[in-house]
Amino acid sequence: MHDQKLVKVLGNKDVLALAFGAMIGWGWVVTAGLWITEAGSLGAILAFALGGLLVTFVGLTYAELASALPLTGGEHVYSFKAMGRIASFVTTWSIILGYVSVVAFEAVALPTVFEYLIPGYSQGHLYTIAGWDVTATWAGVGILGSILITWINYRGIKLTTSITFILTLLIIIAGILLITGGTAAGNVQNMQPLFNKGMAGLLTVIIMTPFMFVGFDVIPQAAEEINLPRKKIGQLLIFSVLLAVTWYILVIFGVSRIMSPSAIQESALVTADAMAAAFGGSTLMGNILVLGGIGGILTSWIGFYVGGSRAIYALAKAGMLPKSLGELHPKYNTPYKAILAIGILSTIAPLFGRPALVWLVDAGGLGLVVAWLMVAVSFIILRKKSPDMHRPFRLRGGTTIGWIAVLMSLGVCVLYMPGMPSALIWPYEWIIVLSWMVLGAVLYNISIARYGTENSDHHMNQEIDRVLNEDDPHSDISHTS
Repeated sequence: MHDQKLVKVLGNKDVLALAFGAMIGWGWVVTAGLWITEAGSLGAILAFALGGLLVTFVGLTYAELASALPLTGGEHVYSFKAMGRIASFVTTWSIILGYVSVVAFEAVALPTVFEYLIPGYSQGHLYTIAGWDVTATWAGVGILGSILITWINYRGIKLTTSITFILTLLIIIAGILLITGGTAAGNVQNMQPLFNKGMAGLLTVIIMTPFMFVGFDVIPQAAEEINLPRKKIGQLLIFSVLLAVTWYILVIFGVSRIMSPSAIQESALVTADAMAAAFGGSTLMGNILVLGGIGGILTSWIGFYVGGSRAIYALAKAGMLPKSLGELHPKYNTPYKAILAIGILSTIAPLFGRPALVWLVDAGGLGLVVAWLMVAVSFIILRKKSPDMHRPFRLRGGTTIGWIAVLMSLGVCVLYMPGMPSALIWPYEWIIVLSWMVLGAVLYNISIARYGTENSDHHMNQEIDRVLNEDDPHSDISHTS
């Protein structure tokens, strides 16, 4: 078991499809109308530009660290080298909350989208949660989808990324049709009001943006499976972030031009109705958009299984979680027990009904921003602590970008806190966050008691030193910075 390694098989298109497909999930289809009604058309665009700016600065710190330390677990490795074991666990456990919440979100989103394609399919009332009726067929679609995605990830990274690439093309085609159709057939009057609900509306949308942009950090999670020059890892990471920022802003622009605020309020699925309206009320075009949305659900779902399972695998290998979660499948070379653990959580999620969508977005968003903050802090510390560390993708401007990323991450963290207009909802969202913290503390302490720290820390330091001292197999390309 010890000589088993993750396999280096991912090329340019695999990495880009994995990150972009993870970032462009289902959110743009199901919540674009909410962004526009909360903040106004221009307000929503501004919120995504500001959220995109935060993610770009955070992404730049990731890009330098991912190219310098291409080890599975990403954040886990950077924070361990910079701040030690406990900081590393807090960072990685936070990002896992974000990843698991996205996986669970997609399991709830899938049955939601089926209502557009097959009206009235939701039958067999089971119970009611937060005023919403959960039915057998509705939950069943989410559960079956979850089992399928678990199986795809279980079977290996190459199958995973091949499917992701095909689905990403489907998303791009649907999105381009929506953006061009909405822009051409729409008008500027529909974009009124440009701003809505003032600063409160803007902040409400800004706190949704981390959840919409998360996905670029799947690249460092799978770094050991990427067969590219180290510098290229950093470049692809930043390129994927810029692509996602552009995508969201253009979708908001296209939808707000074709749909008036009253039409948005009345619509069950705004982007699909906007697509139909852009092409003369064509139901077929609306359904094409929905298929693109399903593609987004599946790419995001698959991507976060990759990210979450690799993060759990890295913690288990470091003795911070039960070590059985760090085992690789003898045939498929996947961290199959970590994948199955996420699969269980994903399969349960549809049983909580559609209200869980918002709870998961907000609670998971806080976990992501905490992890981003820790990575930005690690970036600054490593610039001071290890100035001579080889950085194939080296940022200009020293630690300035790191400090901007820290301040912006802190600013967004504050928006989730009680007393803010966009605070997490009590009790549902805080229960998710607090339960996750307690679960992490329990698992961490059990693992420390069982395995100790000396051997695990020594092994981690050895792995980091090995990567820092070995030549990049593509060094002739990667060292030209």
